[in-house]
Amino acid sequence: MTRKDGAIGRVSVLVAASVALVVVALVAFSIGRLSTLADPTPTDTGAEAGFSRDMQVHHLQGAELAMIVRDETDDPDIRLLAYDIAQTQSQQAGQLYGWLRAWELPQAASEPSMTWMTRSPAAGAVHDGHGEEGHGPGRPMPGLATPEQIEELRAASGVEAERIFLELMIAHHRGAIEMADAVLERSSDPLVTPFARAVVKSQDAEIALMEDLLAERG
Repeated sequence: MTRKDGAIGRVSVLVAASVALVVVALVAFSIGRLSTLADPTPTDTGAEAGFSRDMQVHHLQGAELAMIVRDETDDPDIRLLAYDIAQTQSQQAGQLYGWLRAWELPQAASEPSMTWMTRSPAAGAVHDGHGEEGHGPGRPMPGLATPEQIEELRAASGVEAERIFLELMIAHHRGAIEMADAVLERSSDPLVTPFARAVVKSQDAEIALMEDLLAERG
């Protein structure tokens, strides 16, 4: 087996694992809908609603980055990985949108983004402008690419585009894991917690793969 065959094989396995995690999340959603009949509905300023709104934005940017590189490279393993990321994160963004509708909460927040991450898991109090790893209300979400970084990716092609994409997406995934860990510390909701655990598991695996792919490109 060549190194290229091995890379494609790793990506294919990861795609299959991602599909399985999406199925698990959907099953958890179905079970959760039944269990939430006896559970309190998340509130507009609660961690569940804040996570659902902010992770939608985060995931949709991930899908955007993936589709950009998919058009700028002919490498089969990068294209397969990008397609999987775009599909998975778009589907999950739709799921998060659906939660807010089911909870009868607005899609637009009544407070700045990331505010939910600044509240203490125990007391629910807001810290002095700083939360997880220095994040504060209205500040950029962890791992989110800047407009300048997105334009740099759009302007690149071939191996250069692959390197930029992998660097941005590794940081993006680490940010998503940070957000998922934060909501797990602040919620026991039967819909949100299995979803957040799936995000941590799948994106941690993708980070390991992307680090290998980046190393192969010098």
